[in-house]
Amino acid sequence: MSERPTALITGASRGVGAAVARALAPTHDLLLGGRDRDALEKARVGLPGARTWPVELTAVTEADVAGIDRLDVLVHSAGVVTLGRIEETPAEVWRRTLEVNVVAVAELTRLLLPALRAADGHVVLVNSGAGQRANPDWASYSASKFALRAFADALRLEEPGLRVTTVYPGRVDTDMQRGVRAQEEGEYQPEKYLRADSVARAVLAAVTASPDAHVTEITVRPSAGPAN
Repeated sequence: MSERPTALITGASRGVGAAVARALAPTHDLLLGGRDRDALEKARVGLPGARTWPVELTAVTEADVAGIDRLDVLVHSAGVVTLGRIEETPAEVWRRTLEVNVVAVAELTRLLLPALRAADGHVVLVNSGAGQRANPDWASYSASKFALRAFADALRLEEPGLRVTTVYPGRVDTDMQRGVRAQEEGEYQPEKYLRADSVARAVLAAVTASPDAHVTEITVRPSAGPAN
């Protein structure tokens, strides 16, 4: 059995999640979480010590986490975003956004608490600039990210044996961002956005901080372009 620490990363098949996996691979055994088995297999290539963990996060059960007895790092990177003015946003969009971005995070964390406690583990939540400031057309997404911030704060207080870090990136050059810009009907300008690897380095910095340091929040903004 490997003596390296283990990290479970959701949304690991692409974007920030895949970048976090690459950043942690040299020092951690990885569980790559996501729905798309084929995409997870592709993400696993070149990552020694990585295994795929295909799961529907909105329907995760105790059976899905069976066998995970010790977990050093849990990185929540999966998420969805649907833009629209409040008057145009139906209840199903709110429910889906909150279900994926908040409820699934809370439930997976709850199920993995025994494994995290066994390792004095670390929970990292990839939030957003939208979790610090709400803008027009972003109501449902911002609400989910503000809720995620509250969840992290409560978890930190309830589980003093764990480290809990919230990372607030600005816009990141990912497929998800391309979808956002399409919804905004705006030009996609990757040079104005953060690289996914830059966000991953922030996660790595928190995870590898010395034992006496508890990095609770990190805000990362692109050097040019909008904050969220």
